[in-house]
Amino acid sequence: MTEKLPVIEILDLHKSYDNLDVLKGVDLVAHEGCVVSLIGASGSGKSTLLRCANLLENSQHGDIIFHGDKVKWAGQGAARHPSDKHQLRNIRSQLSMVFQQFNLWSHMTILQNVTEAPITVLQESPDEVEARARALLKKVGILDKAGMYPAQLSGGQQQRAGIARALAMNPKAILLDEPTSALDPEMEQEVVQVIKALADEGRTMILVTHDMNLAYDVSDHVVFLHEGKILEEGSPQTIFKTPKSDRLQQFLKSTKITKVQ
Repeated sequence: MTEKLPVIEILDLHKSYDNLDVLKGVDLVAHEGCVVSLIGASGSGKSTLLRCANLLENSQHGDIIFHGDKVKWAGQGAARHPSDKHQLRNIRSQLSMVFQQFNLWSHMTILQNVTEAPITVLQESPDEVEARARALLKKVGILDKAGMYPAQLSGGQQQRAGIARALAMNPKAILLDEPTSALDPEMEQEVVQVIKALADEGRTMILVTHDMNLAYDVSDHVVFLHEGKILEEGSPQTIFKTPKSDRLQQFLKSTKITKVQ
């Protein structure tokens, strides 16, 4: 069996805001075709880690490696930032982000939301992009909403549009930041089914989620963050069925996980 290659590697990552240390030396690897879920209480650093991986936030220390290409930095500490603009654009074009609050462009139709980045950023043929976008909207079950605006869609439909928009870039990996937490239970299940389908396809994903059942179902590897550090990590079976630390045991008792009852 061929060993799966790392798509994203994070080594000894530190991130702080003023005097608040949010990430305190985190190591993480997402291999090709694998789903890594980040779980933990609010404020543990999950979303910050995802935003640092996508270079939406600048970390103060540590390495981020994308397909073997180490991010080049300039400056130190709070002034540290990516130094190679071409490298930054290249990485961002191959890492798609799905946000908690959808972040769709309100003045564009759903179809335009999905086609905008491939046309303007990747400079692809508008006709080819539109054909791909329509196929993706059909894949996530909202092709009939292509001509509507975000405000005309339910939250679940908007999030499915956000996933289609992420897929339209043909990314090497998808980063999902609490993609179901802004939805009511019925709409949440619509999005969960799409995420499960992507996992079944072998998409590389890093998923921040409060839904422990989803993490158990789709993950190859689960990471439990506590106060900016990785306290435990392992397979879903290991993390959810045989948690070692008191803190993880306490956290799981507070969640609505039904898979391991």
